[in-house]
Amino acid sequence: MAENKEEDVKLGANKYRETQPLGTAAQTDKDYKEPPPAPLFEPGELSSWSFYRAGIAEFMATFLFLYITILTVMGLKRSDSLCSSVGIQGVAWAFGGMIFALVYCTAGISGGHINPAVTFGLFLARKLSLTRAVFYMVMQCLGAICGAGVVKGFMVGPYQRFGGGANMVQPGYTKGDGLGAEIIGTFVLVYTVFSATDAKRNARDSHVPILAPLPIGFAVFLVHLATIPITGTGINPARSLGAAIIFNQDQAWDDHWIFWVGPFIGAALAAFYHVMIIRAIPFKSKA
Repeated sequence: MAENKEEDVKLGANKYRETQPLGTAAQTDKDYKEPPPAPLFEPGELSSWSFYRAGIAEFMATFLFLYITILTVMGLKRSDSLCSSVGIQGVAWAFGGMIFALVYCTAGISGGHINPAVTFGLFLARKLSLTRAVFYMVMQCLGAICGAGVVKGFMVGPYQRFGGGANMVQPGYTKGDGLGAEIIGTFVLVYTVFSATDAKRNARDSHVPILAPLPIGFAVFLVHLATIPITGTGINPARSLGAAIIFNQDQAWDDHWIFWVGPFIGAALAAFYHVMIIRAIPFKSKA
């Protein structure tokens, strides 16, 4: 038993080829090698410590993500005016900055998904197994619920009074507007994830250093700037679910389906685009 444990620790997250780490180069040389698609089911993962370690990393990352971002939103709502607080730009920076930091921290452990839509997109592109995808999504949602719960514990009255950071379609916009904003916003995010972590691109442009968490975090920032006035910006079903459960008011549930359907459609479109367009580009290694 001890020998098996030691072997598992040595091999770590590489024992099973669960995902392409988001923030690390995919190749060690200039030649591009297409990684084999992940199997649909990989039962052996369930006996590997690296599998559970990755799930814990996703839980903690999503917990911290909700904690910091919802606190930032609450600070904005409690202010007398946008000028006396961080403003919408500050909220967007909080979301984008936390994604940058957390993807950087967890990339080598779980792949740094922190978002069921990202996990779903990578699953459709066969970059991780169904077993791991489901486990990640469950841990992300649990982390989000706990993160929002801690924020409510700090400020019970203001939390309920100011909407708890829950995503809702804002007045003046239709459900169709909200769904479209979530689809396009998530497409931008997941498309950026695929582009920033593409093994073919890393091999072809090895002379250009790319730190994957940076463009991913910046994409989150830009999408928030564009869609906060429409839906409060979901593009992350776990973030929307955690805030809705802890806030637990009718208005948070009325259009909640939008914050699952929209991101999953956007992620599926990004995965399709990646497989059909990005991965299909011919590649010749440099001499």
